[in-house]
Amino acid sequence: MNFIIQKDYLVQSVQDVMKAISSRTTIPILTGVKIVATTEGVSLTGSDSDISIESFIPTEEDGNEIVEIRETGSIVLQARFFHEIVKKLPKDTVEIEVQNHFSTIIRSGKAQFNLNGLDAEEYPHLPQIEEENMFQIPTDLLKNIIRLTVFAVSTSETRPILTGVNWKVGNSELTCTATDSHRLAMRKARVETANEDTDTYNVVIPGKSLNELSKILDDTDELVDIVITENQVLFKTKHLLFFSRLLDGNYPDTSRLIPDESKTDVVISTKDFLQAIDRASLLGEGKNNVVKLSAFLDGIIEISSNTPEIGKVIEEIQSQSIEGEELKISFSAKYMMEALKALDSTEIKVSFTGAMRPFLIRTIQNDSILHLILPVRTF
Repeated sequence: MNFIIQKDYLVQSVQDVMKAISSRTTIPILTGVKIVATTEGVSLTGSDSDISIESFIPTEEDGNEIVEIRETGSIVLQARFFHEIVKKLPKDTVEIEVQNHFSTIIRSGKAQFNLNGLDAEEYPHLPQIEEENMFQIPTDLLKNIIRLTVFAVSTSETRPILTGVNWKVGNSELTCTATDSHRLAMRKARVETANEDTDTYNVVIPGKSLNELSKILDDTDELVDIVITENQVLFKTKHLLFFSRLLDGNYPDTSRLIPDESKTDVVISTKDFLQAIDRASLLGEGKNNVVKLSAFLDGIIEISSNTPEIGKVIEEIQSQSIEGEELKISFSAKYMMEALKALDSTEIKVSFTGAMRPFLIRTIQNDSILHLILPVRTF
């Protein structure tokens, strides 16, 4: 194998596939990055058996030559060293040549590295996915969906299913739900499915996979193809394949958690609310920094927290409106702040159904976004 490639493209591709490579794998070859040169271009693959990422660099794009293929072939190189070497090479082009016994030369300008490679035939094959069950969403919407849900997945392995986000598709609508049993985040979106009537899915995608996917995707409105099978999901863009395994098991039915009526509705500036809770959390109690909210009918919201051995804080903010009855409720400042930071809206509506019932946070203009938080008992 021998090719010359533009360094920028190579660095970007290596960085993308590195997100799937773990140093803690029990399969030694998976600490490597697989490089395959064909007449069409160069593909790089990284995998930790949960996530697999393949990035493709075409020989030319928009009339510009990116790769010059002199000899096709393949190799697996130690990812950590290869990544560091490529980043620090002196010139804009890189030559990679594989010689006998998988010995690989990496040249750029006057710098030359020799790396010992491994046989690419030994590298596990990527899942073969039939692409008949497919739907599409724009890249920027996909990133928005991930950002608005993935923060609420559970970090505890006691209920593995809750470490993922539940994706349901039906009637051309995608509903994504994440919960760690103390809070819930939900985002709905219209999707284009291949077959409007029959395409229904109900799968759970690991939160970790979605986080990594979000880091790789560009902020464009190009469509991402999403293919779901029994145990895998594939996200496919122009030059990228991102595979993730799905979590086994049934996701709990969260629809019953969401109250359909409220006793107190507050409309408030997101920024003022977030900053007041942030300040109150400085003296909040316990590891989740419990703060207390009191809503008064004159439109005043009082945010307070009190830790007897440290001190207390009280702050008043003016809401846009309060409807319903007065209320006092305590909740985790951490959960509330994470929900508010995910919402990119200047105003939010918070709906309470009593001091010990879950409450909902929505944006004013978009009813496809919903956050739910369970209150904390304080005696």
